[in-house]
Amino acid sequence: MAKQMEVIVERSIEKKMTLDPVIDPSLKKIPMIETKDAKVWYGDFQAIKGIDMTIKPNTITAFIGPSGCGKSTFLRLFNRMNDYVESFRMEGKIKINGSNIYKNKVNVEELRKEVGMVFQKPNPFPKSIFENVAYGLKIQGIKDKEFIEERVESSLKQVTLWDEVKDDLKKSGIALSGGQQQRLCIARTLAVEPSIILMDEPTSALDPISTAKIEELIFKLKEKYTIVIVTHNMQQAGRISDYTAFFYMGDLIEYDKTKTIFTNPAKTQTENYITGRFG
Repeated sequence: MAKQMEVIVERSIEKKMTLDPVIDPSLKKIPMIETKDAKVWYGDFQAIKGIDMTIKPNTITAFIGPSGCGKSTFLRLFNRMNDYVESFRMEGKIKINGSNIYKNKVNVEELRKEVGMVFQKPNPFPKSIFENVAYGLKIQGIKDKEFIEERVESSLKQVTLWDEVKDDLKKSGIALSGGQQQRLCIARTLAVEPSIILMDEPTSALDPISTAKIEELIFKLKEKYTIVIVTHNMQQAGRISDYTAFFYMGDLIEYDKTKTIFTNPAKTQTENYITGRFG
């Protein structure tokens, strides 16, 4: 199993060497996301136990670990989606581009424009394809029809959906296939021009062909965006991510470059998980 994982990671690394965008080296020194002693409770239950992490710009970071280990809870800290849970309580600092997003005066709606989210199951609105993508722009108060049309087209092109739907933009988004729906939801996220995209198991409900398309899309999107993805699929983490974080029982066990995590992990717990001995 470990040998197979090593081959998968080696192949993905070779692919990345040919596709990685040219990024200003100075940007690599500035954390896009930074957490300091982040702790989360749901009532009396502590879901996250004091995690420090930095995530660099224009990278893909995968969160792996067994169900209930805290990886989705931790992901949702970055756009304050946990705020909707009545018993949620958080301590520590979460910084986006150096700013603490849990200060009282933070505009959460503005934060969520900067930090977009793609969910496990495709969730298009019961509206046309065009209106799905334009939705975020319109609720921002943008009324320039030409601008909206341009943004809708560019967002659909970014997710390689434009050629499939350009002649039928009035078609309902929920009439698309599962894979097309997920790409539509990603286009809806891109339309408001975030800098960070969070993805919570975005391919778990999709067939292998659709999954491959989404993975290829994610890899291309890091040219412009910082991406954090929760996945139960370790092969997926090996194929597309630059860094991998292994969570267990609310703790961050290990966080390193993906190749290191899968071929030479520092912790026995990590090795046991990726080789299938538990989880």
